[in-house]
Parts: sequence; C-alpha cells; structure tokens
Amino acid sequence: MKQSFKNLIVWVLFIVLFIVIVQTLQSRPDPAEMGFSEFIRKALPAEGQPSEVAEITVKGDEVAEIEGKLGSGETFRTLGDVREYQKDLVARGVEVKYLSTDGGLWQLFLVNLLPILVLGLLFFAFIRQAQSGGGRLFNFGKSRHRILSEDARRVTFQDIAGIEEAKEELHEIIEFLKDAKKFTRLGGRIPKGVLLMGPTGTGKTLLARGVAGEAGVPFFSISGSDFVEMFVGVGAARVRDLFEQGKKRAPCIIFIDEIDAVGRQRGTGLGGGHDEREQTLNQLLVEMDGFEPNAGVIIMAATNRPDVLDPALLRPGRFDRRIVVPSPDVRGREAILGVHTRKVPLGKDVDLAVLSRGTPGFVGADLENMVNEAALLAARKSRDEVTMADFEEAKDKILLGVARKSAVMSEHERELTAHHEAGHTIVAKSVPGADPIHKVTIIPRGMSLGQTHQLPVEDRYTISRGFLLDRLAIAMGGRAAEMIVFGEETTGAGQDIKMATDIARRMVAQWGMSVLGPVHMDQREDMVFLGRELTTQRETSEATAQRVDREIKRLILDAHDRATEIIRDRFRSLKDLAAALLEKESLDGNEVDAILARSSPSA
Repeated sequence: MKQSFKNLIVWVLFIVLFIVIVQTLQSRPDPAEMGFSEFIRKALPAEGQPSEVAEITVKGDEVAEIEGKLGSGETFRTLGDVREYQKDLVARGVEVKYLSTDGGLWQLFLVNLLPILVLGLLFFAFIRQAQSGGGRLFNFGKSRHRILSEDARRVTFQDIAGIEEAKEELHEIIEFLKDAKKFTRLGGRIPKGVLLMGPTGTGKTLLARGVAGEAGVPFFSISGSDFVEMFVGVGAARVRDLFEQGKKRAPCIIFIDEIDAVGRQRGTGLGGGHDEREQTLNQLLVEMDGFEPNAGVIIMAATNRPDVLDPALLRPGRFDRRIVVPSPDVRGREAILGVHTRKVPLGKDVDLAVLSRGTPGFVGADLENMVNEAALLAARKSRDEVTMADFEEAKDKILLGVARKSAVMSEHERELTAHHEAGHTIVAKSVPGADPIHKVTIIPRGMSLGQTHQLPVEDRYTISRGFLLDRLAIAMGGRAAEMIVFGEETTGAGQDIKMATDIARRMVAQWGMSVLGPVHMDQREDMVFLGRELTTQRETSEATAQRVDREIKRLILDAHDRATEIIRDRFRSLKDLAAALLEKESLDGNEVDAILARSSPSA
C-alpha cells in the first residue's frame, strides 16, 4: 500500500513537471501587431534621429514575418519585405537576424513530437501498472470468486442445526467427494448440481459451507450478481473462467449464491437473446451440462425464488437435486439456539425450550441475532451472565423495535392503550383453542403503543376455520373494548383491522371457508420483471367480487360482535386487567391468570 502511494506521488510530480515545461516553452507574450509603414518610420526616422527599433528577426523571404523589439523593450510583429532596407537598418544600429521557415528538426521535435511521445510513454506505463500488482483494469473477464481452501477454518455439520433432513440429503455428496469410486464402480453417476431452496436466513449458504468442510475439498463461492457487468460478454467470460479454475482444483464445490440474479427465465423483459444476463445464463447452462464433462466438480446454488428460475437450469443433468431448507420447527429452533449459545454464559433461569416456543417463524439468522442482542444487553448492564429477561427483551426488540420509554403519553392515551390491550387479552382467554397469553405490555415499541403476545404451544402447519374465527375475534377485542369503555373509535385499532381483513380475505378467496364455497377467487398476476410472463387466469365477475367483499365484511363484523359480547360479560375482568397494566406497564402470563382468577364471577 505504501509503495503504491509512493508510485502515485512520483507519477503525479512527473506529469506536473512535464506540463510546466511545455507551458514554459510555449508561453511567450504575444507581440503587438504593427503595420509595415509604421515599422519603417520607427526603424528609419529622419536624419539625425535615432532608430526606435533595437532588433528584428525575419522569418521567410520576400513578404516575410518580422518580429522585433523596440528600444523601450516592447515587442511587435509585422509583415513585409525588408531586403531593400537592410543596409539602412544596419547603418542605423538595428540588429537584423534571419530565421529559416522550417525551424529545423530539433524545433519540430520539441514543439510537435515531444508531447505526443511523452503522453504515449505515460499511457504505456499506466497499462503496465494496471496489469501488474493485482491490477484489475483488464481483468473484466476473470471470475470474482472467493476460495475457501482446505487449510482455512471450516464449518462442519456440527455447527449447523435445525435442518437435519437437508443435512441427510447432502451426506451422499460428501461421500462422493471423499471417495468417488465407491459410487462409480457400479455405473452410477453422482448428481451434477444441488439447488438449495428456502426462505431467507434459513442457512442455505451455511449448509453449502458445511458440505465443503465435511468433504475437505476447495470451496469456490460467488454471487449471481458478480457475473453480470455493464460490458457485453463479461458475464459469459467469468462463467468460463470459474469452471476452468474449478476443473484445475477438482474435486471441488462451486457455490453460486442468489442464483436467481443470473438464472431467471429467458425470453422475458427487453433485449431478447442478446441480453447480457441471458448470454451469461446460456454459458452457465453449457458449462453445467455441455460436451465437456466437469469431472469432480459439483455445483451448488441457493435461492429463495425458485419459481423464477429458467426450466433448462432445473432439468436433470444440471440441478439434479432440489433440497428444501425450510424454516425450523420448535425443536429445530431449540437446537439452533443451542449452537449459538455455546460460547455465551447463560443464567440458570434461561430455558431454550421456552425461547424456541416463543419464536415461531424465526429462522436461523433471526435466532443468531436474538442471541447476539441478548448478550449485548447483558454486557451493557455489566452482568456476567445472560438471563431470560435479556432474551425476552432482545426478542421484543427484534419483533417490535426498541422500547420507546422516553415517549410522553397523556394519561388518557395510557388508559386507552391499557383497555385496548386488556380487550385483546380477555377475548384471547375466553375463546377455545387460542394460544396462551405470554405477555401483555403498554410500553411503546416501534410503531406500536402496546402488545398482547400469545405463545403457541406447538407449531401449526394446518389451520382450522374455528381457529381463524377466534383470531378475528381476538383482533377485534381491542376496538370492542375502546367502544364499550370510551364510546368512540380510535386509530389504535388500525393494524388490528388490517390483519383481520387480510385473514378474512384469505378465508373467503383462497381457502374456501365461507358461504361462497371452495372456489379460489384471489386474482394475482405474475410480473415480467419477476421472471415470468403475464399469465391469463380465470377472472371473477363483478357480481362475484361484490359477494367476496360482502362476505369479508360479514366475517369481520361478526368477529367484532363476538368480541363485544365477551367483553361485556367480563367487564370487571377488563377493568382489573387495565388497572394492573397502568400500574406495572407489563404483565406476564402468570400475572394475567392471577388477575383474571380474582375478578371472575365465581371468585
């Protein structure tokens, strides 16, 4: 770095010096124009008067260019023939010089050829500098992959949890890379490509690195966006270079992350077959399954948009296997938390099973972030262990944002928020089959003024109509409580209404859970820029669309009426729970159960 900086300074000084020299040679003051008659009058005045001209330089013959200097030091320029006045000029003491019009080879070189020669040398030196020392000026066609060699720190399957099925499917790839003859002796062929599909953050890239770590082979990693540049043909050249490097170090793994950046379906958008991205994809297809075999080279790729990939990329012989890397279930989340908390000192009250139950929908990246946030919170409080409270705070921070404890709320707004959250809680505790209440709080977080958090006992893969109707009633519980206690609607229920409307629309238009019957009526169009052509789908009539809207409205209003009836029946419980929230601001599930037990009619 220091040497490059010194070289840069030397080149800058050289260029500045060259410019100064050229400017010095060419920067002479322009002489004043003078007529030839005036020149003769000043050079040859009347008898007895001295000549005003000190010297002249004549360039050319006959009508020549004359440059001279007066006695006062001023310069001038004129045109004329001074041959007949030469004797008189010399007699008057004027120094006369003659200069050849061609100026000589030396002057021609200095004025015309030297700047061109110097610029050429500078350009040649710049090219040499760019080509040496790792310069990338002319390396557009070189692949920008990163190599994780066998000597580097490796990730093994022990560092990966929560995706056991995907790990089992990749064991065959690992065995092949360790001992290829075991499979080829019976005429079998190992899959050429493995496509990892799943939501963002589920560990697709980590799984690929784990395969390389288990097999002990070189690992080439590149992103799909690294292939395509603004220059035509660069992407295809980089694909060729990547596979050439892989063949030299076979057996190896070539991993292409976010392959949908270069592997989207062809024939969409502008450019046609001459589109740079499509040319890159064509070259990738040829390299994966062309005339030249890629012995010992296994291609792995990851994407969270498999629906936009080109069919030719997914056919057998290219990506033979497609492995789904789903979001982890409750046991998978617990295993992932165990991996990420290996080096974190945990308090005695930390229960990873409870944390895994309280994080439905979290993927590996979310859980790692939660553990990191909890460790930072504990360190901020100068503790030696990470407690359960730190994990709960970190989870709330990820889901809802940082607690806005400095937010100034009026007493009326606090009461409104407390009754709103108490309404959600009362309905959730009253409907059958609802998830248990984990925590209720009126501390503002992010854009929310409060939260009622339910903790599912187990993951759900199918949802019944009764459970969804309960969800609608719980969502309407906050608005129903505001109407009963304060007699007016507020904007606090806006997000609840939006969520309820979305659930009701899906029930009617997608899941067939209404009087309209099991008919799919949700109209969606795939966009060209997402990699698919516009498809013609069955359109619903205007009358059917109106029936859908009426049915959605009916479901939401029925849920609101149901929530209102529950809250009226348990009005005392609502007031007691709201009072406790105003006092403590946050209540856990046990505290909620104790308050409701004391305020129940049988108590």
